[in-house]
Amino acid sequence: MNAALKSCLALVARAYGLMATIPFRVKPSQVAKPKDVAHADWVDYLSGTFNKKGMRVLELGSRNVTGVNLRSRFADADYVGFDFYAGENVDIVGDAHGLSSYFREEERFDLIFSSAVFEHLCMPWIVAEEIQKLLKVGGYVFVETHFSFMSHERPWNFFQFSDMALRALFNDSLGFDLVDRGMSNPMSGFFAHAADRHLKYLPVTELYCHSAILCRKRCDVEGFDWHRVQLDGVVDGTRYPTSDLRS
Repeated sequence: MNAALKSCLALVARAYGLMATIPFRVKPSQVAKPKDVAHADWVDYLSGTFNKKGMRVLELGSRNVTGVNLRSRFADADYVGFDFYAGENVDIVGDAHGLSSYFREEERFDLIFSSAVFEHLCMPWIVAEEIQKLLKVGGYVFVETHFSFMSHERPWNFFQFSDMALRALFNDSLGFDLVDRGMSNPMSGFFAHAADRHLKYLPVTELYCHSAILCRKRCDVEGFDWHRVQLDGVVDGTRYPTSDLRS
């Protein structure tokens, strides 16, 4: 397919999308985007805050597979790229589920961040613990991942996360204070032709492409056990709604 045809098809798709989203515009999105670390803002925010001499920065999933290499955005900091596979922008090859084992005990970071990684982790709660071990007290973790997105990189496409799901991972009991969270890039959807008859072609609201969280490590936590965590230590005192809020 040549470039001109691709461009034409993209314009047609955008025009179709413009019309298809009209029914969704009468109701505002219920979930706010993050104040500082929404999808369009997080790179500038993190580099502006942590690209400084003496800062140590660890990126999980750093391999350049989409044309994005963030090493230059942290040129003044001590930046380390970590990925499951070797490649451009990878300093350490390893499995994030055992992240702390790739570093010396005294090695700690001021910032650990990832984008479009957590949906591909089979046990993200384990990775959250590993990140806790590697952060300095007062250090920050930033995670951006998907809430609504196409199935991709299968079979290793395990989870989709709301902002609250990310907070459940990086929770108070694990020693994290919430700094910023939310979801950005609202989407409009419909059940497709292959859906069950009672759902076919119905609209799907409250979809968001990206969810993100920024947390600060308050303290070290020894002997953390998910089975012993109290509910309020994970859900910030919230409760499941007593009525259907979709209407």
